[in-house]
Amino acid sequence: MKILVTAKRVEDPESKIKVKPDGTGIVQEGLKYKINPFDEIAVEEGLRLVAKHGGEVVVVSIGGKEVHEQLRHALAMGAHKAVWVNHTGPLDQMGVAGLLQKVVEKEKPDLVILGKQSIDDDQNQVGQYLAEWLGWGQATFASKAESFDSENEKNKVPALVVGADNKTVRVVREVDGGLATVECQLPAVVTTDLRLNQPRYASLPGIMKAKSKPIEELIPAGLGVDVTPKLTVTKMSAPPARKAGIKVPDVATLVEKLKTEAKVI
Repeated sequence: MKILVTAKRVEDPESKIKVKPDGTGIVQEGLKYKINPFDEIAVEEGLRLVAKHGGEVVVVSIGGKEVHEQLRHALAMGAHKAVWVNHTGPLDQMGVAGLLQKVVEKEKPDLVILGKQSIDDDQNQVGQYLAEWLGWGQATFASKAESFDSENEKNKVPALVVGADNKTVRVVREVDGGLATVECQLPAVVTTDLRLNQPRYASLPGIMKAKSKPIEELIPAGLGVDVTPKLTVTKMSAPPARKAGIKVPDVATLVEKLKTEAKVI
């Protein structure tokens, strides 16, 4: 089977993010970048499925040439080839989904796996837009789960399973109060949650092989996609500084302040 996965470039969460004085964005000088953690999980899951069922993993990223770093990372993990949509301007979630739709129509994968959201804007929209526009089934938030068999022995239950006939995909996902199992006909779109798997480290041989794996370049105009943002960010601001804590002399004072000032009880 052929699996298409995403590899968005995001700010390293360990970097200190500062908002520009004019509120037009964040200060990018000195920032480190990495592959979106949810997308890295998607790459890992694609590789595991291909190892079991055969086929190939194609990784795609949108951005300037700097996204080659994330594409090479996915290739070093084991992905077979990469698609680079060369676009340096602003993009909203519908623009991203529109570009991915055209890439999917070109590559014709059996399954598309995306991270459920990117950690830079936490929108959680692209996978849903993509499934709707493709007219495919979708299973969001694929997550690791545990269950008990008939003999009450704890066994690991795979959270994302492709049927033996390569025609269906079954996803176990977390919902309020428990777990839900969703089954879709392939082709389908799946988004990954944090507990789905633990991504592998890229080995030295994998890193060396990644240098010779192909990266195909595409552009929005060539795909026939208008990426003019329909949603614009008018201003950014840093969260307000947290107030310093205070000490209280006794429990009665604490309860009173929680009741009258914090209003949490």
